[in-house]
This record gives sequence, C-alpha cells and structure tokens, in this order.
Amino acid sequence: MSRSSPDTPNTPNTPGRPGSSGGPAAPGRSAADRVSRGLSWLVVLGSLLVLAGLVGLVYVGVATLTSVLLFGWLLLFGGVVALAHALASRHSRYVWLGLIVGALNIAAGLILILHPDVSAAGLTLFAGLLFLSGGVFRLFGGLVVRGSEMIWSLVQGAFGILLGILVLAEWPESTRYVLGTFFSLALLFDGLGLIATGMGGRQLVRMVAPGESGPAGRAGDGGNT
Repeated sequence: MSRSSPDTPNTPNTPGRPGSSGGPAAPGRSAADRVSRGLSWLVVLGSLLVLAGLVGLVYVGVATLTSVLLFGWLLLFGGVVALAHALASRHSRYVWLGLIVGALNIAAGLILILHPDVSAAGLTLFAGLLFLSGGVFRLFGGLVVRGSEMIWSLVQGAFGILLGILVLAEWPESTRYVLGTFFSLALLFDGLGLIATGMGGRQLVRMVAPGESGPAGRAGDGGNT
C-alpha cells in the first residue's frame, strides 16, 4: 500500500475553475467569444457598406438608379404589408385608413419601379425644396430663439439654403448625381459607424473578458496563485 509523501500534498483540480488544468472553459469566456464573433461580423458588414459607398461615389448615376429602385421596392413591400394588416383587422374602425395608406404605398412603389428616371427627377426636386425650406426655418429659428447654439443653427440654416439653391439651380441635370451622392455617402458613413462600433466593442470585450491579459485577467491570475 503506497502512501503519499507529506512534502507533496495532493491538491485535486477544481472543475470549472479558471486556470485549473483539465477544467472546462469558463461560461463567461465562451459568452465573450460569441460576442466577439458577432462584433467581427459587424465589422465585416461595415466594410461592405463602406465599399458600396465608395463604388457609388465613383458611379453616381448607377447609385441614383439603385436608390430609386430600392425606395420603390420598399414602398411596394410596405404597401402590401399595410394592406394585409388592414384586411386582418377589418373589424376595426380605421380599416379604411389602412387600406388607403397601403394602396398609396403600392401605387408610389410601382411608379418608382416602372419609371425610375422621372421618379429620380421628382425626388431630386423634392430634396432641393426640402433643403431650401429647412434651411430657411433653421435660419429664422436661430435668429428668433437666441441661445448658446444660435451660431450653429445659423450655420446649419445657411448650409441648407445653399445646398437647396445648388440642387434647384441645376435641376433637372442634378438628377444624375444628387440622389446617388447622398445614398453613397449614407452607406459610407453607416459603414464607418458599424466598423467603429465593432472594433470598439471587441476591445471592450477583451478588457472585461475573464482570462485575458488585462486588469481582470491579471487579477484572476493573482487569485489563483
């Protein structure tokens, strides 16, 4: 019968303890890995949006046509959903309002899809008028309501008025590039935002995840010794 030496005491491994040999992975660590993988896909999606935005800025005419068709399909799908919802709740008092909204969305979507050139011209004209009116309201609002952000309101109003005048002055020639430029810039900045969110989130996960070489990880290593 063999005896264990008193100089080498038997210390059994604790299952599930971080740092112990042969133990299973910590649940917090596996959750951190899943979050990190999700954030990596967020970075990939942001990179694709940035690439699409850059391509759209190069081929502005194609981006304009794409934005009009995409808007048309969204209106068409939203109209179908609105009609289905109105028919499902046909006993409601506002069923006719849902039917009218759905029918208008379907009609607008079909017009945008079947006549993208004319629709792009109309949307560009509407965008120019929107910029101009919004800039005028911001400018007068900044002059009437004086406060700490008056200068910023005046700058925004002047920029909106200038942008509206530029769009309307070159209309309908501006139809070829206005919508495509705004659509591409929206994709570009949305993609940059997703990339920043994903990379910042991954760094945050590394800081708080157990077993990492950060303050939390060093504290855990110190507790195991």
